[in-house]
Amino acid sequence: MNSTIATRATEIVLPGAVEPDGLQVRVRDLPAPAEGQVVLRMEATGVSFAEQQMRRAKYYDQPPFPFVPGYDVVGTVTATGPGADPALAGRRFAAVIKIGGWASHLLVEAGDLVPVPDEVDAATAETVAVNGVTAWQMLHRTAKVRTGGTIVVLGANGGVGSILVQLARHAGITVIGTASARHHETVRELGATPVDYRHPDMYEQIRKLAPEGVDAVFDHVGGPGLVRSWRLLRRGGTLVNYGSASSKNEKGNASLPVLKLFARLLAWNYLPNGKSAHFYNFWAGRRRLAAFRGRLSGDLTQVLRLVAAGAVTPQIAARVPLADAAAALALAESRTVFGKVVIVPGA
Repeated sequence: MNSTIATRATEIVLPGAVEPDGLQVRVRDLPAPAEGQVVLRMEATGVSFAEQQMRRAKYYDQPPFPFVPGYDVVGTVTATGPGADPALAGRRFAAVIKIGGWASHLLVEAGDLVPVPDEVDAATAETVAVNGVTAWQMLHRTAKVRTGGTIVVLGANGGVGSILVQLARHAGITVIGTASARHHETVRELGATPVDYRHPDMYEQIRKLAPEGVDAVFDHVGGPGLVRSWRLLRRGGTLVNYGSASSKNEKGNASLPVLKLFARLLAWNYLPNGKSAHFYNFWAGRRRLAAFRGRLSGDLTQVLRLVAAGAVTPQIAARVPLADAAAALALAESRTVFGKVVIVPGA
């Protein structure tokens, strides 16, 4: 239904480049939903690598401080604005919004909503909202790895990496996944061959497992290791970089490491070895909004169907109440967890 009734929202605010305990809590009345908007009651949101970079002012193209973080969210529509279908009210959806998810209630564009199957709980759906789309698109749209291929997933214990491993195995692709030794058994259970990322000869160990090279490497680290990821590829293979974790603690201009990375990847595409290098940008193509939303909705729906069918099991590292968002962020940054830290409304 259309709403003119104020909704009281509790929000977690990132006031500047602060430590996790510098997050602030704000309570305010949300404005009534505008044209094409809905009010979403949050049931699950999460901590991604983006928020870890944003709190350091290191995320490419992040908004000015202060703002409410929260890259993706799952919740129930409680009110609709003019131009939004009133039938959306009472239904549960996922949305990828870049910022704003760390709140009890928030305004969302109706066009960004993707239905969540009844049999998939909110925290599980949240775990694949951005991570599942990222993994699906990198594997099937960017690298286009075929059944029978072999790939390397750096950070196979992470939010994106653990989904990527499962999507690849479901597609009949062999996976070599890097993780710390404590996570190797779980990586094996997901179907990948684990390699210790702390081992000084990590790349040599991967090479022994795939002496003829691999069809794709998915690298979220960037930095000097990117060259070694490139060298793991067979002729015709694809390197997909989707982050620069190695530079997250570097001081200075947040855009500079990303621009250097872009330049390197672009140059590699002109080498006469049949290999290709790409930077995966979740928001690429958003200028053509209808096509972007259609692609995102279709890909997320595919992943949610696999989750509902039991073919993909999202890894939830912890469920943390919204009031303890600082603890959730610190836990995600500890590099000790397997999967994604999810924020829920209350205890």
